[in-house]
Amino acid sequence: MGARRWPAVATLVTVGAVTLAGCGTAGAEHVRPAAAGAPVTAPMSTGPMSTASMSTAPVLVTPASAATAGSGVRAASAAFTAFSAPGRTLTLGAKGTEVKALQSRLKELGYMPGALDGQYGGTTQAAVWAFQKVQGITPTSTVASRTWRALESPKAPKVLVPGGKPDRVEVNLTQQVMVLYSGGEVKIISHISSGSGIPYTEYAMWNGKRTKFTGSARTPTGDYKTTWRRSGWHRSYLGQLYNPIFFNGGIAFHGALSVPLYPASHGCVRLPMNVAEILPGLLGTGVPVHVRGKFVR
Repeated sequence: MGARRWPAVATLVTVGAVTLAGCGTAGAEHVRPAAAGAPVTAPMSTGPMSTASMSTAPVLVTPASAATAGSGVRAASAAFTAFSAPGRTLTLGAKGTEVKALQSRLKELGYMPGALDGQYGGTTQAAVWAFQKVQGITPTSTVASRTWRALESPKAPKVLVPGGKPDRVEVNLTQQVMVLYSGGEVKIISHISSGSGIPYTEYAMWNGKRTKFTGSARTPTGDYKTTWRRSGWHRSYLGQLYNPIFFNGGIAFHGALSVPLYPASHGCVRLPMNVAEILPGLLGTGVPVHVRGKFVR
């Protein structure tokens, strides 16, 4: 099957005079389209994604202790296959066997680089960012010696909830990383963009009336559980959410065409599109979600 491009859906920013939190709404029956003729801003796309990138991510085989130990756990070397870094410096747009080696290693470690096609595009870049952040490397699209060395001897992500349920999600706002645990093992590690923290006032049509919406654009810390969800594009007061999975009122995990290197959402946890594509099949309802930390600009 050929490569597939995500529709160029613009994010229509809206929110509540009834003060709302998050990107979503309490139920699909309350959703109304944005006002006709509202300004549309095309978001940055992370690039095309082939169906090959939608396959379930491999389990990162961490020792049982790694799922319950304290922060900064380094996975045992026996948990990973041997990897010898090619060493060539890679930048966005690079192609070739070295890029494919990078993609294969990222996928093995639980990151989501997209199709293993040897092309360094936006989806692979998001996986590189996530990996670099977990390793304590300032995220950049360049894969140079420090990142290659870390790929040879990677650290496991910081455990935010020692002794947490074997099936859970941890959201690290400080690093802007999400980790999905399944059966006590790391299943997915993803780059995210959470709430910007910047108060907003927006206007949208609600029940046939132009309504003022306000909010704080925060992703609150705390302990929650996944609740309702929608498949495909879901239009909320705050814009278009792809495959949203809600866990705190109107706050959800969802795919977005723009997932920058800083908190930019209205409170939801934005995910790269390829991660949002497979997450519903891996994350059920009633699963604990732990949100910790604070992003420092």
